[in-house]
Amino acid sequence: MHGIGNDYVYINGFVETVDEPEKLALKISDRHFGVGSDGLILVLPSQVADLKMQMFNADGSEAEMCGNGSRCVGKFAFDKELIKKTEFTLETKAGIKYLKILAGDLKKRKVQVDIGEPILDPAQIPVRINQRPVLNYPILIDDTTWNITCVSMGNPHAVVITQNIEKLDLPTLGPKFENHQLFPNRINTEFIEVITRSLIKMRVWERGSAETLACGTGACASVVATILNGLCDRQVVVKLIGGDLEVYWSAEDNHIYMTGDAVTVFEGEYL
Repeated sequence: MHGIGNDYVYINGFVETVDEPEKLALKISDRHFGVGSDGLILVLPSQVADLKMQMFNADGSEAEMCGNGSRCVGKFAFDKELIKKTEFTLETKAGIKYLKILAGDLKKRKVQVDIGEPILDPAQIPVRINQRPVLNYPILIDDTTWNITCVSMGNPHAVVITQNIEKLDLPTLGPKFENHQLFPNRINTEFIEVITRSLIKMRVWERGSAETLACGTGACASVVATILNGLCDRQVVVKLIGGDLEVYWSAEDNHIYMTGDAVTVFEGEYL
């Protein structure tokens, strides 16, 4: 399945058991010798919510949360009748999220996820910077100064507001951000270009997965960063390589709501 190009292999943990998901994620994510994906997501029973998701990046590392992945989990569970209601809760390592099936069919559904409140405390992101919030903080990469705004959406993000993002050499630049000493748990890095107060463009280097076509939590973090820097309003369309996401930062409850498509590509049996 994919959420605007952010693709994962999903396994029904209600009927299947995966003993070593880290190793399976490595094998199954390989686009030449495996199925090919940005990672592996297990859909599991939960003791505290309607469902649980466990997510592994393409390098086998476990991640806290995936916005696009959570929307696909919602569609998967609804399609497989693991859940028989259109609004339900999802347990993640980043806490309980709230999903809503809005429209669609077995091929594609529009799903909204309540990502929760953005985390701006540097110790909780985590980032080794003594500033709260971390806004436009300069860091030096290859003799170039980049300004980062740091946000956690349950997983860590550094947002760089810049220009001409399509010309950036992300395969070279991305790992240097991801593994920078400022980020003890590594970092997801979003490079964004503000088009209007309600429209931004974004490329993303995902921790453990390299550049991906989309990142839902990264889109949310980017909207938070632009709002904190006075560049955008609270309702923003984020244009990614894989498609568009609608992101709304509510002034009432401080929660981030993200809406986009979840698409089933194929089903199969891994031998």
